[in-house]
Amino acid sequence: MPVVHSLDDLRSLMADWRKSRCSIGLVPTMGYLHEGHVSLIDRAAADNDRVVVSVFVNPTQFGAGEDLEAYPKDLPRDVALAARHGAAAVFAPAPEDMYPAGYSTYVNVEGVSAELCGRSRPIHFRGVATVCTKLFLLTGADRAYFGEKDAQQLAVIRRLVADLAIPVQIVGCPIVREADGLAKSSRNVYLTAEERAAAPILHRALEEAREKIQAGERDARTIIAFLEDRISAEPLAEIDYIQAVHRDTIVPIDRLEGPILVALAVRFGKARLIDNFSLDL
Repeated sequence: MPVVHSLDDLRSLMADWRKSRCSIGLVPTMGYLHEGHVSLIDRAAADNDRVVVSVFVNPTQFGAGEDLEAYPKDLPRDVALAARHGAAAVFAPAPEDMYPAGYSTYVNVEGVSAELCGRSRPIHFRGVATVCTKLFLLTGADRAYFGEKDAQQLAVIRRLVADLAIPVQIVGCPIVREADGLAKSSRNVYLTAEERAAAPILHRALEEAREKIQAGERDARTIIAFLEDRISAEPLAEIDYIQAVHRDTIVPIDRLEGPILVALAVRFGKARLIDNFSLDL
């Protein structure tokens, strides 16, 4: 399985695949692959003739003081794992190739990027939208696969593709969890043993909130207050945000109606963990 580093080599490989009339699936990642990423690769391999997995820790989506330098990396392991699950190539560019000297063009998806993670990470989605646009253009992929754990990212990418008429189908895939409910994340490696034991409170609290909504609760403030109380009871948890929004527009809502997303970000020591659930009401 080829590991492609240059943009020209990627374009050449994609052109060869298209000449062979192969459908192309793209799985964008920042590497340090886990079962969540694997589920995306499995789905892409089932849907497409060829799958390319990008492994790129994208510097433009990290703000000052975030974990760009510390972000975990293991390219040989990632390549082996991707190959075992049906990837036909891995694209692992250097930052200076994706963002050469003098780079000054960015993609900003307004509105949908403003709330949730956009409040505490104001440049994050500009970086995500920019790198994904480049990956869509470089690969010409028919389909691209994203996890629903990053629900706001998925909404941003769907808005981006619709607004710019990029001919790629965006496929959202379910959250993959540990046995105790903690959502799989590359950043889980930052957790100490004590923090790891405490972190499943996020999923438990969300499941309890979901049950309240399914039992008839429709006031968003009541659900948010419940989650704040439940999670704040864990001494190691530091809440970044808890919000209820429209799932597609990421606009905050007062009444729980239509396609809703209840999402949160909570810090445990060095790890900032996100989780969510969505419902159609």
